[in-house]
Amino acid sequence: MRKLKLKELNRIGVDQFKSKKKLPIVLVIDNIRSAMNVGSFFRTADAFALEKICICGISATPPHKEINKTAIGATDSMDWEYFKTTRECILALKEQGYIITGIEQTDSSVMLNSISPQMDKKHALILGNEVNGISDDILDLLDLAVEIPQFGTKHSFNVAVSGGIVLWHYFLKISTPLKE
Repeated sequence: MRKLKLKELNRIGVDQFKSKKKLPIVLVIDNIRSAMNVGSFFRTADAFALEKICICGISATPPHKEINKTAIGATDSMDWEYFKTTRECILALKEQGYIITGIEQTDSSVMLNSISPQMDKKHALILGNEVNGISDDILDLLDLAVEIPQFGTKHSFNVAVSGGIVLWHYFLKISTPLKE
């Protein structure tokens, strides 16, 4: 066994990525404090070929030193848009027909392992602030709240880890090979 060299990974360039078919998912970043977490979202969104990232509220936006540190160039490949408030973003996505899903522990959350996202629908996944979760003022706009099952002593995962877990689940359920 040996590790593959970067050339052997056969990754596409930014121009090819921009023109390829994307997974029908928009990642909504709701008031994330850490620019490094924002950068992690860019890198994960690129890996799963998401449509775009919506950055809301106090979250840092590119270009930003700490975003670049973890995004490692994904700010060049991923489309993104900034919204002053997450509510404004969600209302715009609802108008475009997205299913709005908050990744949050609520009194009506559904466990991630029990959902099967619809392949023929567009999805907006909202990940919230590291301390406070998603904004209270958007709970009424959610079509669904999803919780990641946990079995240890902590109450939550790091937000970037949560994003990776949820996106992997969605990718497995709706990816039907992404064709160029």
